[in-house]
Amino acid sequence: MNIGVLGAGQLGRMLALAGYPLANRFTFLDTTGHPSAGIGEVIVDTDQKHLASFLETVDLVTYEFEHLPVPLVQAIEEQKPVYPSSEAIRICQHRAEEKALFDRLAIPTPAYRLVDSAEALEAAVRELGTPVVAKSVTEGYDGKGQAVIKDPADAAEAWRAINHPRLIVEAFVDFVREVSIIAVRGRDGEVVFYPMAENVHVDGILRYSVAPMPDLDAAVQQTADGYIRALLDELDYVGVLTLELFQTRDGALLANEMAPRVHNSGHWTMDGAVTSQFENHLRAIQGLPLGSTAARAPTCMVNVIGREGEAAKLLEIDDAHLHRYDKGERPGRKLAHVNLVAPTFDALLEKVRACAALLPDAPAPRFSFE
Repeated sequence: MNIGVLGAGQLGRMLALAGYPLANRFTFLDTTGHPSAGIGEVIVDTDQKHLASFLETVDLVTYEFEHLPVPLVQAIEEQKPVYPSSEAIRICQHRAEEKALFDRLAIPTPAYRLVDSAEALEAAVRELGTPVVAKSVTEGYDGKGQAVIKDPADAAEAWRAINHPRLIVEAFVDFVREVSIIAVRGRDGEVVFYPMAENVHVDGILRYSVAPMPDLDAAVQQTADGYIRALLDELDYVGVLTLELFQTRDGALLANEMAPRVHNSGHWTMDGAVTSQFENHLRAIQGLPLGSTAARAPTCMVNVIGREGEAAKLLEIDDAHLHRYDKGERPGRKLAHVNLVAPTFDALLEKVRACAALLPDAPAPRFSFE
């Protein structure tokens, strides 16, 4: 089967690597002019004239990046199956729509307000109490298009800096850790769940993901499973869905945002789970049985950002797996990740510290369970 992928970055690259053993072929449609997949057939379509030739070659379409024009995805749906659907993209692109969906499904979130002026932003800050996070309702990711406001007097400057006609303002959550749940729904409605991961972000970019979490209460995993299942069923979703959450001191979970695709916090599954998120996404969209999501052993994904370490040194670490994206170095750019697998969490943490010491721009790892 020839699978069309909208976007041509590292997530598409990893989808293809997972799909070749299934005899899949891949055609990527890149609308940015800067494809980096380095695999399969890539059609660069910056002038929007090559969609027809792309669709002629593919059997179905998926995507590795949700910041796509919704009308484009809807037009493709009229000609080829698209998984997940354009409705999932439409909601995930708009934080207000996303929060409304969470509210409708009784998935708790931090307190929030929607504002459309600097004055309304200041009023929301006073109402919610400081600090708050203000975000553009569309277009922001990896920490872009948002600001932390610690004083109502700073609202006007934040409004100018974000420079968007509508913002969502969220109350600060006194959380113990950031976590994510990744699930997969097949075309027949079957759903499987991966163990939750603890995620460590620095400057809005994910740096470490550990799974399964060693101190996670089974009831918390079940709660997260219920939240994401509600989303999957409501959207009649097919493929991998990710839900990012805050866990508070009393163990409660508050939804932050969802991503309708394979996700950075699921990269650990490539070496730490029976079936990776990438293979399971491909199984789901093709109508194949879903694979086991069980963890093989404690695993940590270490993102390589900005500058790469020496590959030979990284691979000297026992049970270390380096996944490079074949991209040029640049501050803040995701270049690779290292999956570290160990028989115990103590042994895993030793490996994580050793790995971080070999990466030029890696912050010291800090996890809630240490």
